[in-house]
Amino acid sequence: MKYFVLACLCVVALGVLSLFVGVSDVTPMTLLDPATSAHAFEMLMVSRVPRTLALVLAGAALAVAGLIMQMLVRNRFVEPSTAGTVESASLGLLVVMLLAPGLPVILKMLVAAAFALAGTAVFLGILRRVPLRSEFIVPLIGLMLGGVIEAGTNFVAFRHDLLQSLNAYMIGDFSAILRGRYELLWISFGLTCVAYVAADRFTVAGLGQDFTTNLGLDYRKVMAFGMVIVSLVTATVVVTCGVIPFLGLVVPNIIRLVIGDNLRRTLPWVALLGAALVISCDILARLVIAPYEIPIGTIMGVIGSGLFLYFLLRRRGYGE
Repeated sequence: MKYFVLACLCVVALGVLSLFVGVSDVTPMTLLDPATSAHAFEMLMVSRVPRTLALVLAGAALAVAGLIMQMLVRNRFVEPSTAGTVESASLGLLVVMLLAPGLPVILKMLVAAAFALAGTAVFLGILRRVPLRSEFIVPLIGLMLGGVIEAGTNFVAFRHDLLQSLNAYMIGDFSAILRGRYELLWISFGLTCVAYVAADRFTVAGLGQDFTTNLGLDYRKVMAFGMVIVSLVTATVVVTCGVIPFLGLVVPNIIRLVIGDNLRRTLPWVALLGAALVISCDILARLVIAPYEIPIGTIMGVIGSGLFLYFLLRRRGYGE
């Protein structure tokens, strides 16, 4: 409990630091100076606070979604961006752009979630029909499926001159987050809380269908429930701030190395580390080439892919 409190304090400290990093001159001094306090306070409430909240909500939710997916698929190298889920959500967004561009954001999210769920179902269906001699086959199948969906989506978007609009969703970026444009992420927070309540069921389902059935649980319903949570979280984050790759893969693996596989015990830690990692990457993105920004998806892609390769290369020391 002591370490968990310290971890919470670290996330809070990163959040406070995030409030005062950026192009606009928002510092404790400008907030206290009567000559600049009005402008600084407005900037703080309109941009910095919403952005920091969005970072925490998106980071925690995506990390937990990755943890659930790994538990249910029983493979530590799977997450929404390596299972075709993200690419399916982007296909849903393209369909909305083509057929109903004026839909409210909440309905865009629901359409994207439906496509993400369908893409995840296709991924799981392929896994049932392919002999999995190695755990590396699973993410490979997911990456191939995602590549096919992404190629088809980009082709259609190019033909309809929507490629630039689609790419705006596919690059994780919090620079456009303002008050009134991040509140959808509170849905992901609610889903994270639901996942914590159902953590024991997901842990049991991760032990296999026979074991789950013997304990009196409906394996298919638990799987469907978990995948609905993953799809909704993925769609919510993609619609709000774009794609943040590898987050749901590396964070659960780091926590699993230290704590183990009990979902109820690891889920709060995964949420905290996910939030801390996203805030840290966003701060780095604002500082590297200041006053300009690097998209956080680029920073997280470099860090996440490096950690992904590390986990692959240390396979023997990773429980095998």
